[in-house]
Amino acid sequence: MALDFGTEDRPRPKLAHEIGQELSLLSVHELDERMAALQAEIERLQAAKEAKEASRQAADSFFKS
Repeated sequence: MALDFGTEDRPRPKLAHEIGQELSLLSVHELDERMAALQAEIERLQAAKEAKEASRQAADSFFKS
């Protein structure tokens, strides 16, 4: 028999932001925090994309010569 330690009663941690979620209950401060987090994620994605593009260009250059 499995032991129940009441994990279902514990509150689950909230996500920083969920795309499409209701925003009307958030304060201006909370909106600013989420915007900053999303902007940081956009910058991280752009850096990853640029690294992949550079890698692909290097490979294309190598195999064309």
